[in-house]
Amino acid sequence: MNIQWFPGHMAKTRRLIAENLKMVDLVVELLDARAPLSSQNPDIEELCGAKPRLLVLNKSDLANQETNEAWLRYFKAQGKTAILFDSVHSKQVKFVADTVRRLLAEQIKRQEERGMKNRSLKLMIVGIPNVGKSAFINRLAGRSAAISGDRPGVTKGKQWIHLGGGLDLLDTPGVLWPKFEDESVGLALAFTGAIKDEIMDTETLAAKLLEHLCDKEADMVSARYKLPTTEFENGFCALEAVAKKRGFIISGGEYDLLRAAGIVLDEFRDAKIGRISLEKPEEEL
Repeated sequence: MNIQWFPGHMAKTRRLIAENLKMVDLVVELLDARAPLSSQNPDIEELCGAKPRLLVLNKSDLANQETNEAWLRYFKAQGKTAILFDSVHSKQVKFVADTVRRLLAEQIKRQEERGMKNRSLKLMIVGIPNVGKSAFINRLAGRSAAISGDRPGVTKGKQWIHLGGGLDLLDTPGVLWPKFEDESVGLALAFTGAIKDEIMDTETLAAKLLEHLCDKEADMVSARYKLPTTEFENGFCALEAVAKKRGFIISGGEYDLLRAAGIVLDEFRDAKIGRISLEKPEEEL
């Protein structure tokens, strides 16, 4: 599948990030814990330059727990600071604030020496679409301060959110990059919902996902759909088997592959198949 999605507002968001960088002390980049490398926008690295940055592996409750820990070790070995977060259940709000202050300790000390005590720290929140930026902000704020949703493209413009504890957050719309050089990157982003389903051939996408899962997580697929995963010639055969098992039949007795595709994608994204990581750091070392 040749997956690309870069509507005009994303180019505007890229300019917005560049223009506002000088106003913030630190960039918080949210990654999808299920695919940390595919969800890391290379343009962000280029834009941020030497600006202090915190990587947040969000939706960590949807990813494999051992793989989550392996990713933390991977980024630490690269000299980067990364933490795990789950915007739905996480109790790590204080940990996030403490980590930010630790990363900015020298800057805070210099400001205090110049008499600038209790100055609010300004953070910019960035990431790809549907990575959970708004939900992350709402968790930190303890209120519905940012509009959130389980689909890409909810945040439309920049938005400053003032928190207690001396933190100000600048929310920005999700932004991808103009071209995915590696097809696996586009697939990982489509699987996790960073690319709008409306522009996708969801039957082919779900078939691709089932091919991957039957290869890497066969036991989970078998348990969820009560299917012998070794018997499928390809992903479409697996998708048809899911439709048959769920009783998705349309006129003429054909199986409703479109409905089955929606179910497979939703159940993967909600971790109903299981806590699955699409990428593992040992594959990158």
